[in-house]
Amino acid sequence: MSIAEDGPNKLPNMSLSIIILAAGQGKRMHSDLPKVLQPLAGKPMLGYVIAAAQALVPEAIYVVYGHGGDVVKAAFSSMPLTWVLQAEQLGTGHAVQQVAPLIPDEHQVLILYGDVPLIREATLRRLVGSATEQTLNLLSVDLPDASGYGRVLRDKAGSVYRIVEQKDANRKELAVSEANTGLMVAPARALKRWVAGLSSANAQHEYYLTDIIGMAAKDGFKVEALKAPTATEVLGVNDKVQLASLEAENRLMRARELMLAGATVLDPTRLDVRGAVTVGRDVVIDVNVVFEGTVVLGDRVRIGAGCVLKDSSIASDTVLNPYSVLDSVEVGMHCILGPFARLRPGSRVLNNAHVGNFVELKNTTLGAGSKANHLTYLGDTVVGERVNVGAGTITCNYDGVNKWPTEIHDDAFIGSGSMLVAPVTIGKNAVIGAGSTITKSAAAHALTLTRAKQQTIADWKPPVKASESEKAERIKGSRKNP
Repeated sequence: MSIAEDGPNKLPNMSLSIIILAAGQGKRMHSDLPKVLQPLAGKPMLGYVIAAAQALVPEAIYVVYGHGGDVVKAAFSSMPLTWVLQAEQLGTGHAVQQVAPLIPDEHQVLILYGDVPLIREATLRRLVGSATEQTLNLLSVDLPDASGYGRVLRDKAGSVYRIVEQKDANRKELAVSEANTGLMVAPARALKRWVAGLSSANAQHEYYLTDIIGMAAKDGFKVEALKAPTATEVLGVNDKVQLASLEAENRLMRARELMLAGATVLDPTRLDVRGAVTVGRDVVIDVNVVFEGTVVLGDRVRIGAGCVLKDSSIASDTVLNPYSVLDSVEVGMHCILGPFARLRPGSRVLNNAHVGNFVELKNTTLGAGSKANHLTYLGDTVVGERVNVGAGTITCNYDGVNKWPTEIHDDAFIGSGSMLVAPVTIGKNAVIGAGSTITKSAAAHALTLTRAKQQTIADWKPPVKASESEKAERIKGSRKNP
């Protein structure tokens, strides 16, 4: 599809192909995992770049792969990508040479990097939006210390005429603070001609893609360097130190987004957002909270310290106390959860319900106004409204082969320490006596209990600890009489 929609950042009447360079080995990572698969906020770096590329709705996305190619391809096998092998890594220009024959001449070509994961869609739209058949647009950034980056060289009029790599730069050129990010967009017909003419006569004996800047200027093309809004989004990753630094920058960026949306984040440096989080008004998030997948928080939700939420929604005015874990669950309004609660996939907690400390729900619905406050496991269970589940209650839902359901109807009372052996039904207003093992359905409006007879042995004496010599004699005797 072409980018032809209305809007200032669109590319009218032009088709777009995107090349993502992802062939690098990443030796400085000291890892068996290919560099572009190193995780950032729980997701491979390459995944972020692909997502940004897909947002532009291009005709095609080409991923140039090399080291660990099969692993990289497998990680994104479900995506509509064209994979192009760079068998020898001879530089960025050489990588683009592998793709060039596949791209139609009339396309614009956007070049991205698999190890620059935080590039924003808005920045790419700005870069692509001003492209023409006679321009080459590149993305640059001002850095206090541009060490390791190629420098953008401009003439007295401010026009870009060349990019020099650090290893080939002289002292004056190294003093330039405007760095090349490597991201650029160029017309395909001209790009093919330029990359075909690249030379490896340089300090690294590689085919530099940046050499096409000088070629474009000589050909009379307008070379425009657009500056990235922030350095964070164009930072590349070559080692674990840089990866950790980018992780920290990402945490701050995502926390800032939540705060701008109205959430109170008590310490932005101690919040991990590893997915898409939507917040209502006056949400409060304490320290060391982790969000994964898609999380929705309603108005006035409070998330306690150390909580982990994955693919879950919490409705308004609910409190999640510290160190609780929610995975693929729905929680209603005015609920209280935790501390140390675990809600596993398929669970629902309806309005005004309570899930207390060391309570685990799995594929369970806890009805409105019901409570399971202490040391309880409810699995494959449907709990009605206003039910009280006493401390230490367990639904015995697994027989070693199959999982079986438990139903607890409205207003039932489950005494502490009860074992409900599924499949079993507890009737409306039923009471289960504490310490009972229930293997058959319990009648509504009745007390059901199972108890062993209590005994008292009046003359019982506790064992006395033996001396060391007595222990030795016992051991000696047991050896004689095995």
